[in-house]
Amino acid sequence: MSTAPQHVVVGAGAIGAKVAALLAEEGRPVRVITRSGSGGGHPLVEAVAADATDADRLTALTEGATALYNCANPPYHRWPQLWPPLAESLLTAAGRTGAVLATASNLYGYGPCPMPMTERTPLAATSTKGGVRARMWQEALAAHEAGRVRVTEARASDYLDPGPNSFIGSRVVPALLAGRTARVLGDPDAPHTFTATADIARFLLVAARDERAWGRAWHVPSHEPVSSRELVEQLCRLAGVPMVKVSAMPRWTLRLAGVFSPLVRELPEVAYQHDRPFVMDSSAARQAFGLEPTPWEEILQSLLKPPTP
Repeated sequence: MSTAPQHVVVGAGAIGAKVAALLAEEGRPVRVITRSGSGGGHPLVEAVAADATDADRLTALTEGATALYNCANPPYHRWPQLWPPLAESLLTAAGRTGAVLATASNLYGYGPCPMPMTERTPLAATSTKGGVRARMWQEALAAHEAGRVRVTEARASDYLDPGPNSFIGSRVVPALLAGRTARVLGDPDAPHTFTATADIARFLLVAARDERAWGRAWHVPSHEPVSSRELVEQLCRLAGVPMVKVSAMPRWTLRLAGVFSPLVRELPEVAYQHDRPFVMDSSAARQAFGLEPTPWEEILQSLLKPPTP
């Protein structure tokens, strides 16, 4: 790509890839940074292999860009080790270059709390991973308030996506399409907010460009909560397949799987997100920016399609 990038995206997973694609569709040059150099495939998207924890290297790659998007996704079980140096590097690069830092985040920082969660809900995480996320935002906000950088954060609930980063898309949908029991995390009847990954990417672009979004966190526009059982029923109906049995994944199954999977081993500390109502209010972002989530049926249809290689 011969033109200097207007936007730099760190990470090429479920969110980063969509952010880069949306920007390229608008005709904006994008640089995607990953350790492997993945994330290209469009004439306006330049994929660069680099270690984003190297602040000097990240600064050089961000120079001239208007926005820096933090869409990184370190291995789940290594958040305490990997997120702090990466977050510090992102803040440093954004401060040095003047690029707005727009971060894709989640609801872990609130911890178990009364529902629904709003952006005013205190960050009172009780889990290790929640504490990591809370500190990342607190440090970013302090830097913003000190005038060193411009930041914003987009918080989403559990992903709805056909890819491997969504439990519904990667585990539940294949089971119901095969006529097998759909085993879900936690209480199948607890109301739960889900967020489409396409809506996270779309909101990040808006937040990075609109100064009204800077200096605060926002909840990504999402639909009203549904239970896992209701979600499975709707997916079965839309797919034209018989309704399958829905049951909670047994705790012993998780414990056994955790012996072999570091990711599964981390799930018990955030079990509160699935064994009771987990509801996010996204009305602030919807009202401030005039945004609505992707139509519900369109989201469900996307889950039933195999992900593009």
